[in-house]
Order: sequence, then structure tokens, then C-alpha cells
Amino acid sequence: MAPAPLVLSLGEPAGIGPEIVAKAWRALSGEAPFAVIGDLGLLSAQGVPVVEIGAPGDATAAFGRALPVLHHPAPAPVEPGHPDPRNAAVVADWIERAVALALSGEASGVVTAPIAKAPLYAAGFRFPGHTEFIAELTADAPFAGTRGPVMMLTARDLRACLVTIHVALDQVPQLLTVERVCRTARVVHEAMKRDFGIAEPRLALAALNPHAGEGGALGLQEIEVLRPAAASLRAEGLRITDPIPADSMFHDEARTTYDAAICLYHDQALIPVKTLDFWAGVNATLGLPIVRTSPDHGTGFDIAGKGIARADSLIAAIRLASTMAAARAAG
Repeated sequence: MAPAPLVLSLGEPAGIGPEIVAKAWRALSGEAPFAVIGDLGLLSAQGVPVVEIGAPGDATAAFGRALPVLHHPAPAPVEPGHPDPRNAAVVADWIERAVALALSGEASGVVTAPIAKAPLYAAGFRFPGHTEFIAELTADAPFAGTRGPVMMLTARDLRACLVTIHVALDQVPQLLTVERVCRTARVVHEAMKRDFGIAEPRLALAALNPHAGEGGALGLQEIEVLRPAAASLRAEGLRITDPIPADSMFHDEARTTYDAAICLYHDQALIPVKTLDFWAGVNATLGLPIVRTSPDHGTGFDIAGKGIARADSLIAAIRLASTMAAARAAG
């Protein structure tokens, strides 16, 4: 039996989502199929053939000739570049429906096109973003493993996983605890096995301070938090390094020594990922009962409707979700 298709939520309809989804279908029409949950008319306006389907499984037969759409219309007119809070509820509905289809097994994973947080917040959306919303939607589903969510950014051969995400830099030292570092590493270790088929994952732990603290002269987090966390994880059987100075972790030779990097704050992960491949980085959520990926960029309101948006990151996100779903199925 062929694996279930992926489902893709359309994201903010006034952004570049409809354009890059159409471009992704053109690029991937000979590969694993996906179905889009969103407004059929918006996608048809992108100049690609579209077909309305009733269930994700119908995408397999249709995908080679048209973009399969689970039609769920936007209630208000859509003007590119100008988000309308009246459409905020349907953006959340598209995500919720995609997650439900993945939880039911009708879809093998979820790919989310970018959302705009301001109109969602104006309409009463109470989550910081996609990741937290999807974690809530999957919270009651059975899951045999350490539950995330943990954000992983990936480009080329780098998988960079975050202990803290969208917090001010001066808050990071207070948020770094032995338990938080250990939980993140456990989620990543298990995900490397479950979602990437790596039998014995090798994890590299980034230091927080310059020169890994220089024996305490430049900070104590390596001594008080990071080294004890690494020792505890090794006692559990994980292969993880002591904290490594971050300025020597990401060059070509260094990346061959580990399967995933445990990074401590946002830019420590995002800068090397975007340096390696600015256009095709992918955001994946680890430690969930479902596979979920997304492009590593925003809604692009400034270029929406102009036909110039690049779909590289979305294409990479779809391919990664397909790879992760296949690894789960094989495991």
C-alpha cells in the first residue's frame, strides 16, 4: 500500500503562501504527493491546474495532473500583502484540520505555510505561533517517547536544535537548566532514531559563553549546567559531547562529527543554518505524535502577489516531511 500523502496548510492567505505552494507543486509533481488545505480559488489564481478532492488519499491519483485541494474557503476577500483579521479563524482551522488528518493516519505528516501572528492575535489566537498551537492540538494523542516540542532548523547536512527559542538574549542564562537541556537532548536523540533512521545518534552540545567559559573566567553555565547535563545524558546512554565553543562547531569538518547540534538560543542555530543555505532552510518540530515541518521564512507581505517569491524552503520542507514520514513508517 502506498503511504498516505502529506497535507499542507495554506497559511496566511494574503502572504506568499498561495504562490509558493503552487510553485512547490510544479517542482514536485513527479514526487511524493501532497494535498493542500485552503481556498481553491486562491490556488487556482496562481496559474496552476487545481482539483478539489474529498480526502487526502485522493491526492495520490490526482497529483501528477493537478494540485489537489481540500477546499476550505476564506470567508473574506483576500488582497495580497494586506492580511484581514476576518480570515484569521480560517487560518487556524486549516492548521487544525491538517493536524487532525495526520493524527487519524489519513495524512503521513503536516507541512505548514507561513502565518502572520498579528491578525491571529487580533482575532483572539492565544498561542505564540505554529509550534505551540500544534503541540496543544496533539497533547492528548498517544506518543511513545519524550514529548517536545523541540524546534529543529536544518540546511544541507546541519540539524540545529534549540533549547530556548524566542526569548531575549539576557533571559537565556536563567532559562538554561540541567533538566531543560536534558529534555531537549532526549527529544532530539529519539527523533534522530525515529524520524531519520540513525541507529546511534551523535549529538554536539554548544557552549553558551566564549571559549566554553574559559574554565569559569568567562561564565559559569558550562560548569554549573552544561557539563552536568552532558554527564547525566551519557549516563543514560546518549552520545553527546561536553559543551563545545560555538565558533568551532559549524564548519564543514566539524559537521561530519555529529548528527545534530544542541544549540542554546535562537541565533546560535539560525545563523549557521542560514549561512549554509539562506533560501532552503527548514523548520521541523521534533517530539510530536505527528511529522511537522515548515519553511524557514515568513509571509512576505512586501512581495505577495508579485510572482517573485522563491519556493525553495517550502520545497525542502515538503521533502523533509516526506523523508521523516517514511522513516517513521519503516520503524
